[in-house]
Amino acid sequence: MPYATLKLDREDPVAIITFNRPEKRNAISTEMIQEILAALEEIEASPVRVTILTGAGSAFSAGMDLEGLRALAEQSHEQNLEDSRRVATLFHRIYSFPRPLIAAVNGHAIAGGCGIATLCDFTLSVPAAKFGYTEVRIGFLPALVSVFLIRQVGEKRARDLLLTGRLVDAEEGVRLGLVTEVVPREELMPRARELAGTLVANSPASVKGAKHLLLSISEAELERQLAMAIDANARIRATDDFREGLSAFLEKRPPQWKSE
Repeated sequence: MPYATLKLDREDPVAIITFNRPEKRNAISTEMIQEILAALEEIEASPVRVTILTGAGSAFSAGMDLEGLRALAEQSHEQNLEDSRRVATLFHRIYSFPRPLIAAVNGHAIAGGCGIATLCDFTLSVPAAKFGYTEVRIGFLPALVSVFLIRQVGEKRARDLLLTGRLVDAEEGVRLGLVTEVVPREELMPRARELAGTLVANSPASVKGAKHLLLSISEAELERQLAMAIDANARIRATDDFREGLSAFLEKRPPQWKSE
């Protein structure tokens, strides 16, 4: 199928998904979410055994699209729930995809973009890339990604990243467990293809079985926690802090928080 926000290149047994909104720093829109899900569906129905995700231009993904952010302030609770479920579906699909996913992080991966990058099985990064869950800076809640992040880095480190909203560089990302390997920019895609080749050389049944086992150990609890996170993600959007944080972000000014 044709895609408007990404490119899908298949070099069986490897596929490459390239987020293709460089003028928007590959910001995540509703259309992009739908297309990522469609591309993964297409890949799963094909002979592809490993998929590489990367970004066009200078960023991997800068998080939610500004137009999407503006629309949030006008949405009903039901619309916010629907939107939260959509993002949760994307994160869960990436986390549970039955074949290996490699993120080749070519630039900053922020908020939802950080979620996509770090939920892949392997996260390769250029040295200059920054990672962070910055939602608390605008009165939002990193509820959905928290469900996965605790599993990846542990609760103490998750608290640090989610409560401060700070950005970390690629080397700190390795120490925290967000990044698998730091790679010079010119070697990023060659290294991703080399890693894909290593995975392709392994037993397809064994790789798929290992991924299924890792997921099935905690799948029931994951589903329960995601349901809670979807509700929390929708409810935070009705708060004064969210409206103020969103306005301040769009107007490029410091927020004036009124809640305690």
